[in-house]
This record gives sequence, C-alpha cells and structure tokens, in this order.
Amino acid sequence: MPTKPTRVAIYLRVSKDDGSQETDNQLLQLREFCEGWEGHGLVAEYVDRESGTRGRRERKDFDRMFADAVRRRFDVLLFWALDRFSREGIRKTIAYLERLDACGVAFKSYTEPFLDTDNELIAHIVLGVTSYYAQQEALRISDRTKAGLERARRSGKVLGRPDGFERWAPVLAGMREREFSQGRMSRETGLSYNTVKKYLKRLNDG
Repeated sequence: MPTKPTRVAIYLRVSKDDGSQETDNQLLQLREFCEGWEGHGLVAEYVDRESGTRGRRERKDFDRMFADAVRRRFDVLLFWALDRFSREGIRKTIAYLERLDACGVAFKSYTEPFLDTDNELIAHIVLGVTSYYAQQEALRISDRTKAGLERARRSGKVLGRPDGFERWAPVLAGMREREFSQGRMSRETGLSYNTVKKYLKRLNDG
C-alpha cells in the first residue's frame, strides 16, 4: 500500500508594520517549498500579524496551531525563521519546541536549514544561540525606540499613539549612522525592504 505523505503545517508571523505583500510573498515561498518537498503534503496554515515577543495566548493562530498539534492534525511544523516563530527568549522558545516534540510534531526552519529535527544535535545547539540573539535584538529595538521617543518629548514634540514610522524612525536613524545597508535593516528589524526604504525616505525628507 502507498505510504501516506507526512502532513505539514505552516506557521507564519509577520510584523504589523509589514505590508500584505510581504506576508503573501513569504507564504507563497513556504507553500512552494511544501509542493516540492517529496513525501510531504501541506494540510494547514497559521498566520499571525503580531510581535514575536507576545506570548502564545496573545497570538491567536500560534495558540490554534498548538491546539491542533495536540490533536495530531499535522506531523511537521514549517516556519520562516526562528525569530518569526518566537522572540521570547531561550527558555520559552525551547519550551515551545519541546511541546511540539511531546505532541510528536517535528519542526523545520525554511531560512535556517540547520534548524531541523532531522539534525537533532545541531538544531538544539544552534537553537539556544539564535533564540538568545533574537530576544536580545527585540530588547535592543525596544530600548532604541524608547530612547528616540524620550528625545522627542524633551524637544517639545507632542506624541500621540505612534504610527509605524514614529516607532521605527529612531531605530533606522541609528542603523543609518552605523552605515547598515537597507537589506540588513530589513533583516534586523523584521520590516519589509520596501517599508525600510519608505521610512528612510521620510527621514531624509524630514
């Protein structure tokens, strides 16, 4: 009898500042990867538009994904990158992946092929390091944003609820001073390349 394909679920988290095109592009690439993944079949998709520092209960599809993992509705979870899966730090990230393992669900990172349960030893070593840096980058972004807002308050600017530009302007300005490329800015902030380009133009115009 033919072997049943391994059931794959996709989890995708995108920043609220990313456009729908960014989400569509990443989702399309994950779907195409599944189509070419021999012996595997896509059975579910979970997409959140929230910060990765938010917990399971604050990300609806993240929570729904775990509920379905408990019910064994898929065998492998495919995500874009570890920092798109969770930026809550080493302990929380490992706990999430261990919870998947307890449900009999494997995991695979699309952009980080070394994070794959097929390479268990390497995956767990790298996992600890990369989850730590994901958490630290989230903290650095938060600190730089708070510092930028505080400078704005001291200069007499009236601050309401910040839009995406107001939130990221001080961060991008600092990166520009350190001569980061737009691609690196995009990777380190989680913003799409086009969003970074748009915000930098607003900085220049200002």
